[in-house]
Amino acid sequence: MADVFSKAKRSEVMSRIRSRGNQDTELALARLLRANGITGWRRHVQVRIAERGMRNHTSPRPSPQRGEGARPAFRVKPDFVFPKLRTVIFADGCFWHGCPRHATKPRHNAAFWRKKLAGNKTRDRLVTRTLRRAGWRVLRIWEHELPRQKAEGRMKNAKNKTVRLVRRIQRALA
Repeated sequence: MADVFSKAKRSEVMSRIRSRGNQDTELALARLLRANGITGWRRHVQVRIAERGMRNHTSPRPSPQRGEGARPAFRVKPDFVFPKLRTVIFADGCFWHGCPRHATKPRHNAAFWRKKLAGNKTRDRLVTRTLRRAGWRVLRIWEHELPRQKAEGRMKNAKNKTVRLVRRIQRALA
């Protein structure tokens, strides 16, 4: 089926889709952390990894005093940052990050989507590797691991899934 919008209109529509605050991933994880008394986190704080020999740090925004030569070699904004514990959590959507269990492959414009999703996976591996080498703990949580509001009250399995996830987060923070 052909797209109902022109290429320019589709581009405009897609540009309005938010990259943060997704109900099924980030906000569900924030609710889970709050409900279980897990504190010390901040959302979308930039983690900057400096050149070798320089101090690594987090900052909500770049410092104006830093000169061009002092730019960090690597910057990333994880979904959740625990600065004192040097731990980050990424809440990855099953489609966008290629979940081995739930990822789907679009049939239309397949070459574009194959390249796009492979690029996302490559970037995820690079970010994880770089942060770990700099001494950060990295936890990636799939969208399907997070409790859904509607299903949680009905299913015993959802309760078990939530308990396992909370334990996994607490182990990473210990």
